[in-house]
This record gives sequence, C-alpha cells and structure tokens, in this order.
Amino acid sequence: MLLFQRCAAALGLVGALLLTGCATQRAVQAEVQSYSQLQALPAPPTYRLELLPSQQAQAGQFAAIEAQAVQALAKVGLQRDEAQPRLVVQISAQARTTLPENWPYGPGGGGWGWGMGWGWHRHGGLGGAWMLDRPPTLQYRSVGIVMRDAQTQQLVYETSATHEEVWSNDRLIFGTLFDAALTGFPRPPAGARQVRSEIPTQ
Repeated sequence: MLLFQRCAAALGLVGALLLTGCATQRAVQAEVQSYSQLQALPAPPTYRLELLPSQQAQAGQFAAIEAQAVQALAKVGLQRDEAQPRLVVQISAQARTTLPENWPYGPGGGGWGWGMGWGWHRHGGLGGAWMLDRPPTLQYRSVGIVMRDAQTQQLVYETSATHEEVWSNDRLIFGTLFDAALTGFPRPPAGARQVRSEIPTQ
C-alpha cells in the first residue's frame, strides 16, 4: 500500500509538471518586503548603479542580471545617469536549489546553489535522478535592491523579492522578481506582502 501511495504521488507530480509545461502563461508568486523613506519620486529621478567588487569580477555572469534590474528601474520612472545621480543603487541576486522540509517520503534540505557576485558553492544534498522516495527539487530565486541618497549616503529604500518552485527560467524569473520588488515604488506597503505576476513561458 505504501509503495502504491508513493507511485500515485509521483505520477500526480509528473502529470502536473507536464500540464504546466504546456501552458503559455505561468503565475509567479513572489514574497516581497519593502521599506521606504521616500515620499515621492526623486527629482531628478536619476541613479548610479554601484556594483560590488565581486559583481564586477563576475561581469560576464552578472550582465544579464544588471540589464533586468535596469529595465525594472526604468519601469518605475528611474533613469540611469552615472554622471549626475540623485540615488546610488545596489542590486543583488541569488539562486539555489532546495528540498521541501515537510516531504512525507523522506528528509528535505541540501541541494546546491550560487549567489550572484559571491561565486559558486555546493551544499550536501541528494543529487542524481529524482526517485519516488526523494522530494522534488525546488528552485529558489531572490533579488534585492538598496537605494541611498547620492549626496548624504542615507539609506532611503530597501526591497527584496523571493520565489521558490519546482520550475524555473532565470531569464524570466529574475526580471519578474525585480518588477515585483519595485511594485508600489516609491511608497510601497511597508513590510512583507505577496505579489503575483503572470509571465509567458513560450
């Protein structure tokens, strides 16, 4: 009976993945936390993007993340101006795989991951092919944005967005997370909230 239940659960998961794989739209549920000292869009609405030394060292990998962040900032009215910035902006992005903590057929935890700008690293994990008694691998992605006043260096805005699911497409997910992190800018709801986005998968 236990083997039958495990097989049924596995077939159900595979069926769900096949169905979602055929969809042209996919919902991305982001956990967002924002904190703002801004009362309005800065005047002029310009910023300088400040990259960490580790991000500069991995410029090839970080270029796509940087472009997605710049695009998201433009959507909320901020213009990149390295010469005359009103704000100094720092961005971050992380990606790793995890296992569900409450998987009924075995322990979770482990996996591998990387932090953009901090290099690659491995954690102890299951690895290999997915088995009936092993939990599905979850794809964890997160982004963060910090803004400071360019003259006073005072921190004026901080926001982050995270997403975890069995499916991931970094090209789509990171851009969606930057958009989610900036919802409500410059006066978002304080604290934690959920932001749901529909993205095309094809």
